[in-house]
Amino acid sequence: MNTYEELVFYKKKIIELEKQVNQLRLSRRILMNLVEKIETEKRNLCSQLEKEKQQLRLNNQRYAKWLMQNNYRFMELQANLKNKLPQERG
Repeated sequence: MNTYEELVFYKKKIIELEKQVNQLRLSRRILMNLVEKIETEKRNLCSQLEKEKQQLRLNNQRYAKWLMQNNYRFMELQANLKNKLPQERG
């Protein structure tokens, strides 16, 4: 290969490599945008799940309190019933 042919070959090679570099830059930007979008969605989902967890915990506390109150009321009624039954028989 003579000098002119080498020059043409290397210029083409440089142009080809520059195109590849530009494509890689574009691909990197696209990937970074996708990663950022996924991270944002992940944060939003975590926030939503945390709120849901807090709401479930609150509902669970309310339900437990309701159960305890009703259980206490049931026990009172049961004790009253036991106290009245012997009096009626006697």
